[in-house]
Amino acid sequence: MFPHREYARERVAQAAARLAARVWHERAPLSPALSGPVARGEPAGEYRPVGLGEPLGPLFATHWLRATGAVPREWAGARVDLLLETGGEATLWACGEPVQGLSTGARQARPDATVVASAAGGERLTLDLELASNDPFGLGESGQGLEQEFVLRRCELARFDREAWDTWCDVAFLAALESSPGLDGAWAGELLAELYAFTLDGDRERLWRLLARGSGSVHELSAVGHAHLDTAWLWPLEETWRKLVRTTATQLRLLDEYPEHVFAHSQAQHYDWLRERAPAMFARVREAVEAGRWIPVGGTWIEPDCNLPSGESLARQFLYGQRFFEQAFGRRCTEFWNPDVFGYTAQLPQLMREAGITRFLTQKLSWNRFTSPESHTFTWQGLDGSSVLTHFPPADTYNAEATVEELRRSAAAYKDHGRSHHGLLVFGHGDGGGGPTREMLERLRRAGDVAGLPRTVVRSPAAFFDDLEADARDLRIIVGELYLEFHRGTYTSQAAIKRGNRRGEGALHDAELLSALRAAPYPREELGRLWRVLLLNQFHDILPGSSITEVNERARRDLAEVEAGAEALCRAALPPGETPVNTRGWPRREVVLAPDGELALVSLPPCGAGAVLARGSAASPAAAPLTDRVAAERLADGSLVLANEHLRAVVAPDGTVVSLVAAGREALSAPANRLEIYDDEPTRWDAWELDPVHLETRRDLEPAAGVAEVREHPLRAEVAFERGFIRQTIRLDAASRRLEIHTEVDWLEEHKALKVAFPLAVHATEATYEVAFGAVRRPTHASTQADLARFEVPGHRWADLSEHGFGVAVLTDAKYGYSAFGDTLRITLLRAPRLPDPEADRGRHAFAYALLPHAGGWQDGGVVAEAAALNSPVRWSDAAPGSWASVDGGLVLDTVKRAEDSDALVLRLYEPHGGRGEARVRLAAPLTAAVRANLLEDEGAPLELRDGEIVVPFRPWEIVTVIAR
Repeated sequence: MFPHREYARERVAQAAARLAARVWHERAPLSPALSGPVARGEPAGEYRPVGLGEPLGPLFATHWLRATGAVPREWAGARVDLLLETGGEATLWACGEPVQGLSTGARQARPDATVVASAAGGERLTLDLELASNDPFGLGESGQGLEQEFVLRRCELARFDREAWDTWCDVAFLAALESSPGLDGAWAGELLAELYAFTLDGDRERLWRLLARGSGSVHELSAVGHAHLDTAWLWPLEETWRKLVRTTATQLRLLDEYPEHVFAHSQAQHYDWLRERAPAMFARVREAVEAGRWIPVGGTWIEPDCNLPSGESLARQFLYGQRFFEQAFGRRCTEFWNPDVFGYTAQLPQLMREAGITRFLTQKLSWNRFTSPESHTFTWQGLDGSSVLTHFPPADTYNAEATVEELRRSAAAYKDHGRSHHGLLVFGHGDGGGGPTREMLERLRRAGDVAGLPRTVVRSPAAFFDDLEADARDLRIIVGELYLEFHRGTYTSQAAIKRGNRRGEGALHDAELLSALRAAPYPREELGRLWRVLLLNQFHDILPGSSITEVNERARRDLAEVEAGAEALCRAALPPGETPVNTRGWPRREVVLAPDGELALVSLPPCGAGAVLARGSAASPAAAPLTDRVAAERLADGSLVLANEHLRAVVAPDGTVVSLVAAGREALSAPANRLEIYDDEPTRWDAWELDPVHLETRRDLEPAAGVAEVREHPLRAEVAFERGFIRQTIRLDAASRRLEIHTEVDWLEEHKALKVAFPLAVHATEATYEVAFGAVRRPTHASTQADLARFEVPGHRWADLSEHGFGVAVLTDAKYGYSAFGDTLRITLLRAPRLPDPEADRGRHAFAYALLPHAGGWQDGGVVAEAAALNSPVRWSDAAPGSWASVDGGLVLDTVKRAEDSDALVLRLYEPHGGRGEARVRLAAPLTAAVRANLLEDEGAPLELRDGEIVVPFRPWEIVTVIAR
């Protein structure tokens, strides 16, 4: 008699539990011995016998375990597995090579490893395991690791019962299907009745008949194995290497066990580590790639943050990534695989296209807090009109476990059924690596074509995208940036890392330009090494500032090394001297500090050496025209007026700027340089999140008590203020169109955010922000939920508010977090999160920002050039005056380098304003030919040479690569 439904389900669950217990029912003891703790990567020392209950910590400690024992003779012909439990991760080694990874913590449990495929019976085994005292999430999401305990709780052999395993997989899968909400009632009833009958008679044919019931689903789900492995996060980089070894060994073994399994892995850096440190394992990966079973994806060096790196940094991610994949595996990636970053800049579609990539997979926007993405499959169009086919896996995770619930959700939640019949399931333990397990692959074996589920097939991302591309119709077109409505604190957290990134990018720009145009031989190997260090530190949990203390400390060292290494190359290419040098593509006229310590007014051509127009100490007047001087005047109320031919600024005794006049127009609607402090206590994701509630806690910082110091010079006037833990110097130089504020902060706050506000005499419904190779407009109001969500946004060197005929830009030298509401622009200067790094941002910080009023819109106001100048110090050398490279006609000359495979010059240009036209590029060296190329330096159509200049037609926002000989 068929009992009550819940009794039947309980009976089925009992049967499943008994089957699971039979899988490793027969056990045999092992004798463990321990060595360590030892340094990561170090071999074992002397072993000492231990028993179960032996402690293994502390967190991130490494031990070696040697377990010895005999296989019982009665196990002859059976598979023998090791069962291990330590609370941490482990790697099983054999003959000096890693065999499989194990994970025995509370999450992502994988406690078993096969040690004998078919036992002879009676053989003695010696098993070596490298034990890591951390679970897959390192310090844990709390950032503390306090909940973890690492103890040798189990270490034994077990006989694997294949029949019990297969039957358990059948029953568990079908039981999960039967209990799925929304399943057809008749089908659910039949499933439960047959499962209950199986508990009585054990007839497996009942199960097979159920599994043979065809799906009939129109929707098809492609499943690809994956192990999202953060290059660093809640564990240090060295532990990432061990996670990579564990993941790779495990997946190679699963590829052998499951002929249908296909595994995709991104990040060229990971493969490069394997090639250098584990050549035998890397050779096996190459064989699996050739067989079409292991799929390199992504096309980038690592999975980078896509808000903060410069355009050239993103270009190098693709250049170095695609070149590696081509050299190592004879193929380039066709899909950009970056599921876990905190938004995607608007020029990414063009960068992808220029790197040979036409497809994009991501997931993170499903985390949006204000709006939900309206499609899972769509065409993403960038600033210039370039487009890529984009897919968000509808299971809403890049770490799926191929459960029945996920499979059903992938079809039920898919938002584009009328446009496409295909979806992708990315399955495997991730974040801390690991990847698919036997259980996941067994579930997918049973899910191929069964009633109640979409038709499911395990295959490569390329095969999925091929079918999607052929099948999709009338896809929505989504234009512009993909803004994540979450994790806005990552634009600001770990200010020193962000400053190091900006300075490293600038130093490498200069080193390449000077080495390409001035040095022989070209230091290609050293430049490549420095670029790869920079690219590594642009990983999406390093540059955003969301990693643990050890990761952040290393990142600061790495970025300092990048800057120092690039500066050494600059010195080698440009011997010191008394001639000022400009490494940017615009002419400059500004005041700088000369090598002798005196101020100098210099005039500089684009990318070349210029001349000193005037110089002198504070005691001696500069030999400059009166129009190139600056004056400071005290007013009766204690305010100071700083004025030159372009600007007149009034600075109040409290440290604010109360007036800024340019060309007779007042730029401010209220006092600016208003320092504000906010309570910054997100409910979760401390380092990541700037919770909107912080906006309700704004208060002004205590004003300065008065002027601390005035420094007057014919070429520079400065006013300094002390405001508690902040010292600011407001500077106006002769000939300058920008008012600079140089700031030093001794930051010891807890869960506070520091911002600076600029109320502007400008009315605009949108503000404009610089992004990689371009600019985007965002609302200054909260008319819709999507507008409200943008209360904090990422930007690079400038943000601008303009109305017809006039505008004001804010420039920064190291900041990325901005906001605009009404007439007020703000920069978020510092945060003080405490997890996962309790020391985040504590200490001294130095940075500069500037106000730039301008006539016309930002395109006409020279904003891009002024921001570049603020971020690019003038250099000094013995070079003869003259320009080495320049461009007229609307393009920015962003990068000059030598080609990766020849001594040809590579020029990277971009259109910065949204215009169309024809530019002419001049080089000091004679030219014989020039061609267009893509980011990978594949040569394309020839370009016209006219009067020795390269003629370059361009469209709005286009990124142009030219190879010149």
